[in-house]
Amino acid sequence: MRSASATIHLAALRGNLARVRELAAGAKVMAVVKADGYGHGLERVARALAAADAFGVASIADGQRLRAAGIGQRIVVLAGPDAAGDLAELRRLRLDAVIHDDSQLDLLAADSDRRPLRLWLKIDSGMHRLGFAPERVRDVHARLRAMPGVDPAIVLMTHFANSDVFDDALTARQIDCFEAATAGLDGERSLANSAALLGWPAARGQWLRVGGLLYGMSVVAGRPAAEFGFAPAMTLTTRLVAVHGLRRGDRVGYAATWECPEDMPVGVAAIGYGDGYPRHAAIGTPVLVAGRPASVIGRVSMDLVTLDLRHAADARVGDTVTLWGRGLPVEEIANHAGTIAYELTCGVTRRVRFVEDDS
Repeated sequence: MRSASATIHLAALRGNLARVRELAAGAKVMAVVKADGYGHGLERVARALAAADAFGVASIADGQRLRAAGIGQRIVVLAGPDAAGDLAELRRLRLDAVIHDDSQLDLLAADSDRRPLRLWLKIDSGMHRLGFAPERVRDVHARLRAMPGVDPAIVLMTHFANSDVFDDALTARQIDCFEAATAGLDGERSLANSAALLGWPAARGQWLRVGGLLYGMSVVAGRPAAEFGFAPAMTLTTRLVAVHGLRRGDRVGYAATWECPEDMPVGVAAIGYGDGYPRHAAIGTPVLVAGRPASVIGRVSMDLVTLDLRHAADARVGDTVTLWGRGLPVEEIANHAGTIAYELTCGVTRRVRFVEDDS
């Protein structure tokens, strides 16, 4: 068995949801659990977040998994239906669906089943990805309300492009656009994602859609989640499998890209891009070896990574190596790899052993 493990901190998930509630000012919370719970495990996360008001998923298949796991809350399929058969499955599983395109309106109009579907109407307020243009919202809303197979309590929603910048003019325009497009229409409102919860109180609405914060990840550049009272929900660890004393001038790893500047200890840890550790983690990417700072040297390979142990000179084979999590925010590794924390946690592969921790 490989020693790479992802420990999922269930108490952190629950604590992060409680912190969201503190900031929510009474708004309901949709816990976004798409991408297998941001890589933390869909069912595992949903059970830990049982106090959420709803769950947001990317596909009907995710809804199937959650219902099979006994999850009874509202589940919202954020991409909505793609084919006529999806409508029957949405009803069977009691799933909500986001409607954002004319093709979905056509599916609903052709549907003869009168059992009411709960829908969320998505408005393109300026991100220009999914949603109906603002000038069409009243017509689409009226058309949906007139359909016998649609629950009349339609939630109105939009998505922000840049809400992690708290003085951003685009976000302010999106809020104004959404308010103008929906003025006078019945229905609850949902605007805020994780970043907007922190920085845009005017966007709170009746429903929050929170993802990254629930997993203790930063949603504002340069400001760790801990600054806002959130804790990491995943710690990725492995062990040292070798420690070598190398000489000045010795070169390390594929393509010999790193040269020892002096006689020094070099460690080899059992993790690599085959486990989801980023291949493009730059030289100097931080790790912890038995709690002490070390860093990546050479190229990350499929199964192994080499480490500068000069600040952990007494490290031994078997010592725990922390790649990210408690004591080492995943954002630091993402910055060194030229990516974002979400990609790293979502990319942890199936050969990593997942362990649940309730402390």
